[in-house]
Amino acid sequence: MTVATQMSKAIATVQSTAATMKTFALETQDQQAKQTFQQLAKTFEDALLQLQGRQQYIEGQEPQYKQQQVNNYHLYI
Repeated sequence: MTVATQMSKAIATVQSTAATMKTFALETQDQQAKQTFQQLAKTFEDALLQLQGRQQYIEGQEPQYKQQQVNNYHLYI
């Protein structure tokens, strides 16, 4: 698995997990659990920003990385 594929999968996983935590926070009536889920969502969103920053850095350093992502995207369509 290439770095491009791994990074894309990591970003998608973190996005999904953050969304799940937000859903849990909305659905629970327990205020302590709601706060915990909101904090977890924030933590995952912070991690997402770091991963996206790393992805942009890699794209700047290795132009073929960005092209590889485009090619991988077309494979899924």
